[in-house]
This record gives sequence, C-alpha cells and structure tokens, in this order.
Amino acid sequence: MPITVRRAEQRDIPSIIELLKQVNRVHYDGRPDLFKLATKYNENELLSIIENDQTPVFVCTDKDGLVLGHGFCIFQRPENTRLLNDILTLYIDDICVEETTRGRHVGSAIYEYILEFARSCGCYNVTLNVWSCNPGAKKFYEKLGLETYKVGMEKIL
Repeated sequence: MPITVRRAEQRDIPSIIELLKQVNRVHYDGRPDLFKLATKYNENELLSIIENDQTPVFVCTDKDGLVLGHGFCIFQRPENTRLLNDILTLYIDDICVEETTRGRHVGSAIYEYILEFARSCGCYNVTLNVWSCNPGAKKFYEKLGLETYKVGMEKIL
C-alpha cells in the first residue's frame, strides 16, 4: 500500500475530525471520569491550527488521497530558562491512525516524517504524552524508540 505523508490542508479537515473522534473514544473509554465524548477541535479551530506554522499538522494518505492518519505538533521552548536549557522541542500532541488501517505502518510513517521535519527545523528533541489508559499507544511509541522522560501522577479525591 503506497502512502504519502504531507502537511495537512483545509480539504483534510473532515477526515481529521473523524480521526479525532477515534482518539477521543479511546480516552473516554479509558477515563470517562476525565474525558467527555467530543472532538478536540471544530472545523474553524482546525483551519487555524493547520495554517499556523507553530502548530504543524501532518496527514498520511493512500494513493487515492484518503487520509489514513494524522500527527498534530507544537513547537515549544522552555518557559523558565534559568533552570532549563533553551532548546527547541517539537511536541507531538496527537498521532492517530484510522482504525481500519492500523498495523500497516501508517503511524510509524507519520512519526518518521515528524522526526525528519523536527531535524530540518533545528529541534533538539521530540516529545509526547501517553495516557496510562492507552497501553497500546505506549507500546507503539516504545517500539519506535521513545523513552519515558517524565511521569505524571494523580490521586483522585
């Protein structure tokens, strides 16, 4: 299956919204105490994000242009540079692969594209967060070579 990864465009928004629903379902099923059934962004918000060079969004498409997955990113720099080195990070806010195409290396293609993009922009690293209620995603990212660098903890009251 030939696939292409590229920057997202306005025409991709309906497909991205469908993928965002799939991401939301995973989080809602894992933590209904925290997540609502909703999409993270509406069409207007998505258009603003896609058009902003500080929040690059990528899509993976098949030979017919069908969107198989997406990757949302955000450029970040430390806010308190008295304690942290002033490095440029590309934070991966979200990677999602269409449920029916999982296992076909779409996610790894998106991730590898993001790595090359980050390198070309002079980033020191890429980072992301994984909810503990999504062990499949954690396993996927570990398989790609990512390592835990910080852990969030909670106590429900």
